[in-house]
Amino acid sequence: MKVLVLASGGLDSTCLLHKAVKEYGASNVFALNVYYGQKHAREHDCFLWQMERLGIENYESLDLSSIFTGYKGCTLLQGGGDIPHESYAEQLAKKPGTVSTYVPFRNGLFLSVAASIAIQNECNMIWYGAHADDAAGNAYPDCTTEFIMGMSDAIWEGSGHTLNMEGPWSQLNKAGVVAEGIKAGMTQEDFEHTWSCYEGGDKPCGKCGTCIDRKTALEANGLKNC
Repeated sequence: MKVLVLASGGLDSTCLLHKAVKEYGASNVFALNVYYGQKHAREHDCFLWQMERLGIENYESLDLSSIFTGYKGCTLLQGGGDIPHESYAEQLAKKPGTVSTYVPFRNGLFLSVAASIAIQNECNMIWYGAHADDAAGNAYPDCTTEFIMGMSDAIWEGSGHTLNMEGPWSQLNKAGVVAEGIKAGMTQEDFEHTWSCYEGGDKPCGKCGTCIDRKTALEANGLKNC
């Protein structure tokens, strides 16, 4: 088995990377990182740290930011307005539907590109780290189980029945994802070299939706928030 892991440098996909290396070995893991114009581009530094930490030699960083150039409808992107400093539940209570940090069909775009790269690199599987907290309330519709199943079917058919795609965290909340990372051998230091905050600062804001979820998930597993 050779698996391509979509890896942002964030908490969820880093846990997935460690799981992949534990199960298949670093030589059978291809890591794909994508810059799409997000404010928190420092995720990439964490991604590179994890490549060295895990001994992954097969990886690629892509710049797809031109696809969203000029788009001001998402607060996660450069020039897209202020990121809400409240939980996702609070945001959805005020305005049902997608949250303002939803990037239009971002994960569909990533998975399509990943499928092409996976086929070229003779991978059998794509792993993608969406989890149940992001899917809740349809805050991020490209994280739902329905979306994952639909994209999996499309990739299987479009690859000539040679490439599968799975979302191993789809039934887990973020605390469950952290627990799986610990099972895969992640240490406090490994978690410290992940980035979640949606702001582009030098330190996490501690107030955006993903910072709030991160703190809860780490502390639920007896780890220090970092």
